[in-house]
Amino acid sequence: MDNAILDNNARQGQSKTLRLLQLTDLHLYAEPERRLLGHCTRDRFEEVLALAQATGWPPDAILFTGDLVHDERPEAYRYLRQRIDSLGCPCFCIPGNHDRADLLAAEVEPGSDRDVRVERLGAWDLILLDSTRPGSNAGQLQLRTLAALEQHLQSAHQRPALVALHHQPIPVGSRWLDTMQVENGQDLITLAERHHQLKVILWGHVHQAFDRQLGQARLLATPSTCSQFTPGSDDFAQDSLPPGYRWLELEPDGNLRTGIERL
Repeated sequence: MDNAILDNNARQGQSKTLRLLQLTDLHLYAEPERRLLGHCTRDRFEEVLALAQATGWPPDAILFTGDLVHDERPEAYRYLRQRIDSLGCPCFCIPGNHDRADLLAAEVEPGSDRDVRVERLGAWDLILLDSTRPGSNAGQLQLRTLAALEQHLQSAHQRPALVALHHQPIPVGSRWLDTMQVENGQDLITLAERHHQLKVILWGHVHQAFDRQLGQARLLATPSTCSQFTPGSDDFAQDSLPPGYRWLELEPDGNLRTGIERL
């Protein structure tokens, strides 16, 4: 292909509004009919996918932000890989506290068990962090993870960035859930305050919507594709709101629009 055409295509990609979807906390089982908190997790996942495919499909990418499989069995990861293969768009996965990171990398996406990954998409950098802590439902960001993130932000300071992880880096206002947040989440917030091109911090884990502006960064959490947790609850409480997903439209200048769609 002519170099001028390649350069023009690259410029068009840099100027394009990107549409991303976030699907999180699928809690899939190897057995298709298995239920969690009253929901058949595979059925709910399929229904949420169908809802997403009814509008603006395909997106430029889908982020799967952890707790993808609940029973740690390879058959469930293979099912997820088959579904991803059928979607016709790039999909990126990160592990949650219920995942087997080694199986996620072996059966779904090689490299998904790395501490930090950077995916360049149009004008934006998607930075995927592993916040899991072995043997714990709480999260933690390794010092090497934070150092690699800061190094990237320093070297790519002109590109807007979105950070995705599984655990919440700040309290969401539910006492029981906030015992399982990123234990050193303030370190991530401090990086966002220092590097203004970090426009979005996006997570799952909390099974509810959350949206807060903190300086230049938008802090977002997303409902599960299966059961929901009641916001603001001191103890475990299940919400009656239906499953859903988040969409994001990312502008080349770093601005964004986002919303939740539910069944």
